[in-house]
Amino acid sequence: MRAMTGSEQLERLSSQELHDLAVSRAKRHLDARFFWQLVRLLPAAEAAAGELGEAETDVMRLSAHVDDVSEAGRGEVGELLRPFYLEYLTRHGVTAP
Repeated sequence: MRAMTGSEQLERLSSQELHDLAVSRAKRHLDARFFWQLVRLLPAAEAAAGELGEAETDVMRLSAHVDDVSEAGRGEVGELLRPFYLEYLTRHGVTAP
């Protein structure tokens, strides 16, 4: 039986766990680019998840994103952002705990 790769281990994590791992890594490394990309992706993910009011608020007010970043791993929005988290973690060599 072969050992799982880091990507395969990450795939097994929930979207919330991926979000938490990515946010934690970005905080440790002061990765403002990660947070800027997340803020840019949130309105589209919220709209796709049927959260049109949230998406509209986010487009109108950048400050609305601050609260959303901490919740961006939950529910359907988290699932829609899953590829973003996986790509970020894989690119930076982060493995599952």
